[in-house]
Amino acid sequence: MLHKGLKKYFGFDTFKGNQEAIIESILAGKDTFVLMPTGGGKSLCYQLPALLLEGTAIIISPLIALMKNQVDAMRNYSEEDGIAHFLNSSLNKGEIETVKRDILSGKTKMLYVAPETLTKLENVDFLRNIKISFYAVDEAHCISEWGHDFRPEYRRIRPIISEIGARPVIALTATATPKVQHDIQKTLGMTAAEVFKSSFNRSNLYYEVRDKNEHIDREIIKYILSQGNKSGIVYCLSRKKVTDFAEILQANNIRALPYHAGLDAATRSANQDAFLMEKADVIVATIAFGMGIDKPDVRYVIHYDVPKSLEGYYQETGRAGRDEGEGKCIAFYSEKDLQKLERFMQGKPVSEQEIGKQLLLETAAYAETMVCRRKMLLHYFGEDYDIPNCGHCDNCLTPKNKVEAKELLITLLDAITALKEKQKADYLVNFLIGKETSDIETYGHTELEEFGTGSDEVASTWEIVIRQALLDNYIKKDIEHYGILKMTKKGKDFLKKPVSFKITKEGEEDDNLEMGGDDADMMNSGGGRSGGAADTVLFSMMKDLQKKLSKKLNVPPYVIFQPASLEAMATSYPVTLEELQNIPGVGAGKAKRYGEEFVELIKKHVEENDIIRPEDLRVKTVANKSKLKVSIVQAIDRKVALDDLAESKGMEFSEILSEVEAIVYSGTKINIDYFLEEVLDRDVLEDIYLYFQEAETDDLAEAQEELTDYSETEIRLARIKFISDMAN
Repeated sequence: MLHKGLKKYFGFDTFKGNQEAIIESILAGKDTFVLMPTGGGKSLCYQLPALLLEGTAIIISPLIALMKNQVDAMRNYSEEDGIAHFLNSSLNKGEIETVKRDILSGKTKMLYVAPETLTKLENVDFLRNIKISFYAVDEAHCISEWGHDFRPEYRRIRPIISEIGARPVIALTATATPKVQHDIQKTLGMTAAEVFKSSFNRSNLYYEVRDKNEHIDREIIKYILSQGNKSGIVYCLSRKKVTDFAEILQANNIRALPYHAGLDAATRSANQDAFLMEKADVIVATIAFGMGIDKPDVRYVIHYDVPKSLEGYYQETGRAGRDEGEGKCIAFYSEKDLQKLERFMQGKPVSEQEIGKQLLLETAAYAETMVCRRKMLLHYFGEDYDIPNCGHCDNCLTPKNKVEAKELLITLLDAITALKEKQKADYLVNFLIGKETSDIETYGHTELEEFGTGSDEVASTWEIVIRQALLDNYIKKDIEHYGILKMTKKGKDFLKKPVSFKITKEGEEDDNLEMGGDDADMMNSGGGRSGGAADTVLFSMMKDLQKKLSKKLNVPPYVIFQPASLEAMATSYPVTLEELQNIPGVGAGKAKRYGEEFVELIKKHVEENDIIRPEDLRVKTVANKSKLKVSIVQAIDRKVALDDLAESKGMEFSEILSEVEAIVYSGTKINIDYFLEEVLDRDVLEDIYLYFQEAETDDLAEAQEELTDYSETEIRLARIKFISDMAN
C-alpha cells in the first residue's frame, strides 16, 4: 500500500532513508519523533500518511509563507485543490468558510495551522467535531528555548491538542541537538515516542570560514560574479545591512533582492517569488528568509555575519544543494561580531543571556577550530563522524599537523573531577591557567591542588583540548544543565590507562601534505560538484522551457519538475507521456499536467541530433569535427551557456573556447552576449574590448602582459566578441 501510494501521489518508486519506517509508525498510531536534515524529505513523512488515513491531519506550522508553500505543493500533486488547506490570519471570512466546508465534506486530508490559530476558541470547537487522523508539529525545534528559533506559543501546543482530542503526534525538525530533542519530547508529552534520527551529514556541502575584514564586500562580489547565474543566499544579521548590501550587489550588475521582516508583506512576497522564479539570482536576507523555502538548486550560502548559533547556521547552510548537487557554504567571522551579539543580549532576562552566551561559544568554537568542520557540526548534533579527512571543508583541504597532548588531557580530566563535574568550559580554562576570577574565589577553588596545573599553556590551547576531548567522547555536555562538562566512561577509562591523544595547534602546518592540482582547484572553487545531466544541451533547453512555463503558469520552476527529474530526462530521452511518467519524481499527474511540451522538445532534439536513445539499447556515436562545429553554433544560437556546452561535449572549458575561437576566426559571426552578461562584469568587458580596439595585434600573450588585472579566460571571451563583432 505504501509503495503504491508513493508512486500514485508523488511519482517516486522508492523511499529515502527512514521515510518508510516513519510512515509505518504513524499508520500504526504511534507518537513519532523525526530528526531529519533539510532536503531529507521530512514533509513526505506526514503528507503520505495523511493521504492514506481516514480523516484530516492537523499540521502545525510556524509561518504563513511556509504553509502556503506546502499547500501549493500538495495541490500540484493532486487534481483536487481541496486536498490541502491552511487556516490563518491571511484568510477572509468567505475563504475560511470554504476551508471548513471542504474539511466537513471529507475532501481535505491536510489542514495547516499556526499555533495561534489552533488556540482560538472557535477553531478548537470546530476541530473537536471533525475526524482527525493525527497531529504533525513541523519545525518542532521552535518549542525549545535552546532551539535557534524559539517561539513561546509552541509551548501551548500540548494542552490544546489534549483539549481538542488526543490523537497520535509526529514532531519533525531539521535541527536539534540532544538538548533540544529532550526539550521537544518532554514539552509535547511524547517521551515514549518512536524516535527516527537521520544522519546530519550533507556530504555534498562544502564548509569554509574566512576572516572578516574591510575587503569583505569586494570578496563576496567577486565570488558571486564567478558563479554566473547560479542561485545563492547571503545572510546578514541586521535589516540595514541586508538593504545596503543588496543595493551594492545591484550596483555591480548582480540580480539581487533584499528580504527581511521590516519590508512590507507584498514586497517580501514579491522578492521571494522573484528568487523562486529565477528572476533574481541572489537573495540578501536576515534569518527571516528560508524556512520551508523548497528551492532545490541554491548553489551557495554566504554568511556575511557570524550566526547566533550553530543550529541556525546548519539550518541556513542546509538551503544549499538540496538536490544533492553542488553547495558551497562560506561564513565570514570576526571576534567583533561575537562581541556585538553579546551586547545585543544585554537587557534580556538572565536565563536568556546565559543560553545565548553558550550558543555563541559553540559558534566561536566552530569558526576557530582547525579540525574538520563537518566533524564539529555533526558532533554538535550528537553524531559521530570517524572519517579522518572529509576532503570537503577548508580545514581538511589544508590540514595542520597534530601534536601529542596525552598529558594535557590527563590534567583536564583531573580538573573536571576535582570540580565535581559541575563547571562549564570557560570556568575550567580559568581554573587550569590559575586565573583567580570572582567565581573561582567564591567557590574556594583556588585552594584545590589542581588549580593552576595548566598554567604552562595559554587559554586558547586549553580550549582546543576541551573541543578535541568532546569530539573524541572523553567528556560530554550535560543535557539538563547544558554546558556543564562531565566525564564519559571513555574518559574514566583513559585516566586508568592513558592512550595517545592528539590536538591540532595554530601554526602547525602539515609539511608532508603536497596539494595536487585537483585539490588546489577544489580549494579555490569551494569544492563540490553539481549533479550533471548526460545531455547538458538538452538539460539547458528544458530549463528554458521550465522557466517559460513557470512564468506562464505563475509557479516556481521547481514545482513543474525538480532538477533531478530534468537530469533523468536528459539521460533517458522520454518521447511519450507514458515514458515520461516513469521518470523519478514525475508520476502520472505531473506528466499529464506539464509533460506535453517537454516530450515534444525532447523528441525534436533526439531527431535533429540523430540520438540513439538508451531505450534502444545502443550507444550514441561520436560526432566528427565539422559536426561538432555546427552543433556548437546551433547551441550558441539557442543561447546554451558555454560551460554547460563544454560539459555536454565532454570537453574542458578552455577546449570549447578554442573551438569557438576557430569558428569566429573562420569568418562565422556568432553572438555570445547572453553568456558574457552572466560571467563578465560590464566594466571588465569594456576594458578588454577597448584594448583590442587599440592594440595592433590580438595575440593573447601580449594582451595578458598588458591586462594584468584580468584572467586568461576573461580576455579570451572578450576577444571572441571583438573578433565576431568587428571582423565578421
